[in-house]
Amino acid sequence: MNANLPAKSDVVIVGGGVIGLSIGWQLLRRGVEVTLIDKGEAGKAASWLAAGMLAPNAEVGFEEMDFLKFGEKSLALYPQFLDELRDDSGIDVPLDPCGTLMIALDRDDSEFLKRLHDFRKSLKLPSEWISGTKARDLEPMLSPKVVSGLWLPNDAQIDNRLLVAALRQAFVNKGGTLIEHCDAHSVDVSAHTLRTKHGAIQFSRLVLAMGCWSRRIDGIPDEHLPPVRPVKGQILTLQMSKDLALSKVIRSPRVYLAPKHDGRLVVGATSEERGFDESITAGGVMDLLQEGYEAVPAIYEMTLQEVRVGLRPASRDNEPILGQSPHTHVFYATGHYRHGILLTPVTAYEMTNCILDGVFSDEAKPFTASRFFYHEPFTP
Repeated sequence: MNANLPAKSDVVIVGGGVIGLSIGWQLLRRGVEVTLIDKGEAGKAASWLAAGMLAPNAEVGFEEMDFLKFGEKSLALYPQFLDELRDDSGIDVPLDPCGTLMIALDRDDSEFLKRLHDFRKSLKLPSEWISGTKARDLEPMLSPKVVSGLWLPNDAQIDNRLLVAALRQAFVNKGGTLIEHCDAHSVDVSAHTLRTKHGAIQFSRLVLAMGCWSRRIDGIPDEHLPPVRPVKGQILTLQMSKDLALSKVIRSPRVYLAPKHDGRLVVGATSEERGFDESITAGGVMDLLQEGYEAVPAIYEMTLQEVRVGLRPASRDNEPILGQSPHTHVFYATGHYRHGILLTPVTAYEMTNCILDGVFSDEAKPFTASRFFYHEPFTP
């Protein structure tokens, strides 16, 4: 057994992305003993490769009212969450209230944006329909081909890599045990035991926050595992300069461009149903560069800094899977798909309340795991 792996822990979390780290950190703040196990380096998978957009207003679809309420609640929780994180990590993670500028490059795009605008106005969301000229006033680097836009002032963004670093530090600072490069192989639910690459650990409660790998653990029947699949996303990082810099998140119907405070410009992302394939393809890179260039021609002059692939955890209905599993004392926190960074604060607080007190808020109830499994409610 690895000397760093304790024989037992009150709560064991499998998965060290932003979801697992934030839940573990919040449990530690409530005085709970927590051990977190990750198969690689904590936070260096999908959480590291995300764009960091906090955009419930831009992301909401026509039949996603529950997601909108949940996303707006999470965005509203971010200031409190980041204040607590700074206190515990010593790292200041700024929230960038930059808004989202959605753009149209032709008539079809414009008709699509108009429907999105009408939908948002029906929900009384802040949404301003603007001309191409007004869009370029807001963001001068936009292409002259932009014919119209949709300005969503309430959206924001964050540096997800800095967020990962702060969560990791806060978890350790609060006394959490972090075990990296350790595969979790199987669960013996009746014995409250998790078997890993470095031996076995007993738990009082187990949280599976393994992202798209959430079905890759033995000991739980297939029909009781969360219905999560990987959705491949290729993503580019460009380096802006003083003269070539965006100030707002730009979204066309086919690409987004998210500028970061350190000069990075994240361009993404493809959406490919390719299983666990993490290969970088010329076609994926070409599509992103072409669509990015159509929106902001100045990217032609920027340095291509990084090309990476992330695997998003998408559930059967593309919504998060939270709360108690069909097995007592085993909990799920997975399936966040494209919204893991946005939903980090609300997931951390809701899962902490669920694990310790057996309660969920009204906004969280539509995303409980029980929608896929019938089981008796958990009483802590």
